[in-house]
Amino acid sequence: MTDEYTLADVAIVACADAFRGNGEIIASAFGAIPRVGAGLAKLTHTPELMMTDGEAFLVEEPRVIGGKVETPELSGYMNYSRVFDIVWSGRRHVMIGPLQIDRWGQTNLSAIGDYNSPKIAMLGMRGLPGNSINHINSMYAGHHSKRMFVEGEVDVVCGVGYNPDRWAPGMNRDAVDMRRIVTNLCVMDFEGPDHAIRVRSLHPGVTFDQVQEATGFPLLRADDLGESPPPTPEEMTVIERLDPKNTRASAFKENPTFRRN
Repeated sequence: MTDEYTLADVAIVACADAFRGNGEIIASAFGAIPRVGAGLAKLTHTPELMMTDGEAFLVEEPRVIGGKVETPELSGYMNYSRVFDIVWSGRRHVMIGPLQIDRWGQTNLSAIGDYNSPKIAMLGMRGLPGNSINHINSMYAGHHSKRMFVEGEVDVVCGVGYNPDRWAPGMNRDAVDMRRIVTNLCVMDFEGPDHAIRVRSLHPGVTFDQVQEATGFPLLRADDLGESPPPTPEEMTVIERLDPKNTRASAFKENPTFRRN
């Protein structure tokens, strides 16, 4: 163990913190950084989190990335129909990596450009409309830019957010719960007035002005804005255990190394 850590490690700790105190709900995280982050949360501050093996079972130990495939300790069966029971009941926290995010927290993972004649066609809406209206949602953006954080609405609204113009009178918005956005520059949340997005911490060496310059809409600054915390030595041990081949190092084009004070 050394005193060095990287930007990827900082982002993993930030992702883990998004799941802090969630209790006994399913944690679903997509991509290396969020996945290790969810595993870190379960093995440290929030052991009640429930995780799957990515197929059909609940597991007590998060799956290792790129390591030897071993038979995990199973704690339950999570077939396809039970997944929907969990989704509809709200007992899930998902961290996705969308193509676009707008100021209202609406997300797009379907297409870039006009929906009928897109410049880029991706996965489609998949289950995002139902997911985003029924349980906790967080987001991960590996490259913070105005192409990701767009000026107006996202090109295709796949995941719902807090845009009042998208809600008809009488619609129940109570289940919408947007929590965190972790990027390569900072950590943001929706705790501003009327759920406005604000910056809650800056990664080492990043300024608020840099984040604003890379965002297509105005951001708020948290009153206690500070630096995103580095991993503790104990957390680094867990991170290295969950990612023994250091796949996280390639998550960012530039993955600077820092030294603990």
